[in-house]
Amino acid sequence: MIITNFSKQRNEFKESKVLKAKPHWQGQNLNDTAVKGKDTKMPDPAPDSSIFNSFNRGRVAIFIDGLSLFHTALQLGIEIDYVKLLCRLTNGSRLLRAFFYTGVELSNEKQQGFLLWMRRNGYRVVAKELVMAAENFKKSNLNVEIAVDMITLAPYYDTAVLVSGDGDLAYAVNAVSRMGVRVEVVSLQTTTSESLIDVADCFIDLDSIKAHIQKDSHLGYSYRTPSNSNL
Repeated sequence: MIITNFSKQRNEFKESKVLKAKPHWQGQNLNDTAVKGKDTKMPDPAPDSSIFNSFNRGRVAIFIDGLSLFHTALQLGIEIDYVKLLCRLTNGSRLLRAFFYTGVELSNEKQQGFLLWMRRNGYRVVAKELVMAAENFKKSNLNVEIAVDMITLAPYYDTAVLVSGDGDLAYAVNAVSRMGVRVEVVSLQTTTSESLIDVADCFIDLDSIKAHIQKDSHLGYSYRTPSNSNL
C-alpha cells in the first residue's frame, strides 16, 4: 500500500512510502516508475489525468456522502452528472457497491423521484429522514451508516472510494486501512478535514475532476416521482 504526501496548493504526488506488507490487490508501486535523479523533475500530470488510473485497484466499493457532495457542487458552481460520477470513480475497476447516503423529506416528491432514479442507475441509496435541529433547520447525519458499511463490507472489496470531507470518518478510514484496504478520499480540498486526508492512501480534489463529472447544460434527467411512476 502506498501513502502519499500531498501539497497544500496542488493535488499531486511529492513522495511515496511503502508499507512493510502489501494488501492482496498488489497495485503498481510508484517507486518502480519514479525518477530518482535529484536534478530530474517529474512532469505535471495531464489535465485529464487521474490517480484512479495509477493502480490495479481490485474490487471497488464507493461511499458517497450526498449532503457533502451537494454542498461541494454548489461551491464549484456545477451540477453533478451521477452517471459520469459513477463511471469516473469506478474507472474500469470491478464495482462491488456504490452507496449514496442522504437525508430525505418523505413529502418531497421531486427528491423521491431523484432517489428512485439513483436506484435505477447503479446506486444503493441509504436514506434517513431529516429531523429538526436546534438551529431551526432540518438536517441528517449518516456518518454512522457510512462507517458501519465501510467496515462490515471491508472483507469483500480491495479499494474504498469515500466521497466526503468529514473528519469524523477518519477513524473508520483508519480501521479499514488496518484490514488491508486501500482508501481513496474524494472531496474539495479547501473544505476537507486534514485528519481525513492524513489517514487516506490518496486524496483526489473534486475541483481537479469537475470537468469529467458535471452535467452537460443541454441535458437533463427525467426523474419519476411516486405520482407518475407506473411501478
